[in-house]
Amino acid sequence: MRLFLISASLITLATPALAADSKPQIGSFGFDTAGMDTSVKPGDDFVAYANGKYFANLQIPADKTAFGMSSGLSDLSRERTRSIIEKAAASNAAPGSEAQKVGDYFATYMDEAAIEAKGIAPIKPDLDAVAAIKDKAGYAALIGSYLRLGQGGPIQFGIGPDRKNPDRFVVQGGQGGLGLPDRDYYLDEKNPAFAAARVKYKAYVATMLGLAGYDNAAARADAIFALEMQLAKVHWSRVERRQAEKTYNPVPVGELGTRFPGFDWAAYFKASTIPVQGDVIISTPSSVEAIAKIIDGADLNVLKDYMVFQILRSASSGLPKAFGDATFDMYNKTLGGQPEQAPRWKRGVDFTSNALGEAIGKLYVAEYFPPAAKAKIDELVKNIIAALDARLDKLAWMDPKTRAAAREKLAAFTPKIGYPDKWRDYSKLTIVRGDMIGNARRLAEFEFNDDVEKLNKPVDRSEWFMTPMTVNAYANPTWNEIVFPAAILQAPFFDPNADDAVNYGAIGGVIGHEITHHFDDQGRKYDKTGRLAEWWTADDVARFKEGTDKVVAQYGAYEPLPGKKINGQLTLGENMADLAGVTIAYDAYQRSLKGKKAKVIDGFTGDQRFFLAFAQSWRTKNRDAALQQQLVTDPHTASHFRPYVVRNLDVWYKAFNVKPGEKLYLKPEERIKVW
Repeated sequence: MRLFLISASLITLATPALAADSKPQIGSFGFDTAGMDTSVKPGDDFVAYANGKYFANLQIPADKTAFGMSSGLSDLSRERTRSIIEKAAASNAAPGSEAQKVGDYFATYMDEAAIEAKGIAPIKPDLDAVAAIKDKAGYAALIGSYLRLGQGGPIQFGIGPDRKNPDRFVVQGGQGGLGLPDRDYYLDEKNPAFAAARVKYKAYVATMLGLAGYDNAAARADAIFALEMQLAKVHWSRVERRQAEKTYNPVPVGELGTRFPGFDWAAYFKASTIPVQGDVIISTPSSVEAIAKIIDGADLNVLKDYMVFQILRSASSGLPKAFGDATFDMYNKTLGGQPEQAPRWKRGVDFTSNALGEAIGKLYVAEYFPPAAKAKIDELVKNIIAALDARLDKLAWMDPKTRAAAREKLAAFTPKIGYPDKWRDYSKLTIVRGDMIGNARRLAEFEFNDDVEKLNKPVDRSEWFMTPMTVNAYANPTWNEIVFPAAILQAPFFDPNADDAVNYGAIGGVIGHEITHHFDDQGRKYDKTGRLAEWWTADDVARFKEGTDKVVAQYGAYEPLPGKKINGQLTLGENMADLAGVTIAYDAYQRSLKGKKAKVIDGFTGDQRFFLAFAQSWRTKNRDAALQQQLVTDPHTASHFRPYVVRNLDVWYKAFNVKPGEKLYLKPEERIKVW
């Protein structure tokens, strides 16, 4: 699944108005001209030209790792969600109702005194179960049973759509077990930030064990880290794990012990209660084989300590404050550079939204997403799909049969706008006020049981994987769909009262991005039904790779931090989607004009407003530590570099009179054109 990752905004936004005489929420036409730095030539630095003063005045709030124009939507969505949740908490709702579950889940999280008073007693049964393990079979069984609780481990399994048969769900798994963000944090000896993170991480592990009353915590932490270091050495890289066909490896469940010896697979799956039959899909077979051997050779006491730490870390938000503070200090402050923890109510809102998102979402949509906004977005999506279809129809480098199949795939798209047509049923979930750890456990088991039930049911493609309150979007190649939650359909991305050029440049760029994910270097490997299959000719693939190699090289030259460049291979899919997305969004904007010339507004032409809006949507500043982590772990290019994609579009050069000798100038033959 491909996400359209964005950050967050200094502008506090109101509910979008739809009256014909209403003004745009930002500026006079939907763009914040005060944030520009017109002393910079667009051709020298388009991001600075469009956003320079905004960045110069932007201070990242102390409780965030990044901040920018789109965060205002996240903050606004959280405030609205808080109102909905607090009403539920105070409503004295009927037992078993969704309002009772939402309200009690939030109220329990907010009751810090009760959590503090209970100490670690709520997880004592889990810790005792680990202590009772006598052998490696018992270890395999216990971590298998913890699949029901969403608990991580060296090997991780779950249930999801079968990429080669998307009309069924299948059990699938692969490598896991690292507490730092990526294997590079363990293995890169040259990066001082990673070296510091390793020291801090070992201290964090020791702190968590010590808080739970374990003796010799520092020595135990060293042993846990040494185990994770072994795991890191055999992990596949993120670039390797992007390759869709390489991560699809069916293995008959009865052959797991032969293929991956050293781990008691039978005990693991028996304890999990997953009714495994036939094949399981292994995403990283060589690392799973190596991890099984690592487990076989590991000291059982180290494996048990490692499991205790995993339990403590995952439960830290429901344990006394010292546990949560230590986890914040490690993951937000050290790895993200965030000085202060967010207020508890913000964390509580996010916690509750993640748990009961659609129960809250139906109320959110009813209050904050008017039908007229949905209708206008529907029209915009259709225009952008039509624009891509027109490009595919004339695509010279692709074989005619492949081109026809590509158009069929596009015609089969399912756009999902705003909210699900069918809301999730939470009737089987029990929430008890005052039982923080119990609620988390029951929620995990509810999600697990829901997934297991899918193994025996027809696939329901109406399901959503984001809540309506989420400021983001995604493409799901297995279901050939694009999804846009309600909360992203607001300024600076979409404003029904803004100029059309702005809407096409902003939300149009998002829509184009998600649509063209289905044709990026990995999305292209799925056919119109969502099945992983090679439907291109070898010559098509070779010609396409000529273009993608250029994208890798262009982005690989950018340096967001001194000496730290963008990984062009890791970010290829997202960069391809940006390039194709803004291209077809521009085509769609031109189609919307129906041959008429756009008027000039405040001295800006329609084309200029389109590109300025695209740049405005990426107004984000990151803390260095967060940016360092993103460069290693995130397939998205850092936000403030994403608008530079426009240097590949001829129309951008014309719009801003960009000339040879300016820093962003590319010769016409050097501009990357794929779709």
